[in-house]
Amino acid sequence: MATLRERKTYRAQVLRVLYEAVEGNRLLGITGAQLRSDLHVPEQDLAAACTYLAGEGLITVDWEPGNTPAMVTLTHEGIRHMEAEEEGNAQALPGAAGPA
Repeated sequence: MATLRERKTYRAQVLRVLYEAVEGNRLLGITGAQLRSDLHVPEQDLAAACTYLAGEGLITVDWEPGNTPAMVTLTHEGIRHMEAEEEGNAQALPGAAGPA
């Protein structure tokens, strides 16, 4: 069983990989197999991360039998979350322009 730190890491990785793969387009998604391949996350932990993120309203998941994600997409809220994180990271960089 994954530790709390690992679970949080898996959730963040799922969002990041998904956001980068679909380039912020909520009409696109990626397969659970692709996520698992990109992240090298155990299947059970990937399912748990997807279940959590879906519960938070950040992603939608089409499930295969056996609690395996078939297709994962970002919701509008998920895109907003990732854009806010991206903007926050850009402003935190040295030399980045702050609010005018």
